[in-house]
Amino acid sequence: MWETTAFALIGLAVGFGALVVRPELFPGPRALPVGTALVAALLAGRISGYVMDGQLPPVQLLLSAVAAVLLVSLPARPDLLPRGGRHRHG
Repeated sequence: MWETTAFALIGLAVGFGALVVRPELFPGPRALPVGTALVAALLAGRISGYVMDGQLPPVQLLLSAVAAVLLVSLPARPDLLPRGGRHRHG
């Protein structure tokens, strides 16, 4: 069951990494992207482990990381970013 711990660590790393790299995209509660990445990594890891019958743990870890990275973008709010620059008209 070491894989579950690894999946959880991947999810936490992705969630906190998103907050460190792009904090302006997450104006809501800080636990939302971390929790989203954590749940995504755990679910993807467990499902990939079931589908692959416990074989190829590195692939399971990779799929867990990919799912966490993709799903952590769901609570992001790029529409709330301040618009920079001006429009140039003809």
